[in-house]
Amino acid sequence: MSLDGRTVVVTGASSGIGAHAARQMAKHGATVCLLARRADELVQVRDSITSAGGTAHAYPVDLVDADAADAVIKQLLADHSRIDVLVNNAARSIRRPITESIGRVHDYERTIDINYIAAVRLTLGLLPRFLEQGHGHVVVSTSMSTQIPIPLFSAYLASKSALESFARSLSAELGGEGITTTIVHFPMVRTEMSTATEIYQAMPMMSARKAAGWLVKAADSRPTRVTSLTGRVGELGMATVPGVITAVTRPLFRRMDATLARRTRRK
Repeated sequence: MSLDGRTVVVTGASSGIGAHAARQMAKHGATVCLLARRADELVQVRDSITSAGGTAHAYPVDLVDADAADAVIKQLLADHSRIDVLVNNAARSIRRPITESIGRVHDYERTIDINYIAAVRLTLGLLPRFLEQGHGHVVVSTSMSTQIPIPLFSAYLASKSALESFARSLSAELGGEGITTTIVHFPMVRTEMSTATEIYQAMPMMSARKAAGWLVKAADSRPTRVTSLTGRVGELGMATVPGVITAVTRPLFRRMDATLARRTRRK
């Protein structure tokens, strides 16, 4: 794999998809730089990688804190003469109807801060090194739900859509300079973030380990995107008949939530 001997920076690496991805990348020979807020969990992931014979470094940081983020960027550049891949995986999700978000603009600010601004800040911080090297790959974790219109996640999906647009612009502007991007459209994945919503505990989901494999594929093969068949069909439908797709999916999601609520009550 092309990850052998490469240095990969992974955010949100203390648990879930990010932790599994870091372990898998290290098994494929990558030196993995782990970024997340929770220092204890981050050190545990690092130690699990090194005890298995891999190479990993822990960088506890709150990426929403601009000063802390700038400091960790400087530390990464000082510690590693070469950085090959950045995986912007850290994220925050909020499930709330738009009508209940009236007077709660901070819901949108919180998601934008970590899902978009923090990812852009880190990307821009490493970009000079990428250009100097003549190569650099940026992976962004996003959702299949940016391909298909769904209710209740307007703050989360708006921030992820912004990050997708940034990644496309980055590739369009600097692809000729060796800067490439992959957008990873995950379906629902069983993580701490998704199962915090009670009814989703009854929903079939992709495992975090399998989802991590998508990030490994993105970092290794560097496709323009990684997605599911459902996501591709939804994206095609939204490009051709968006009104029809939105009208058709609206009642489907209502029924799905009602079904999940019944399953949760029975459990």
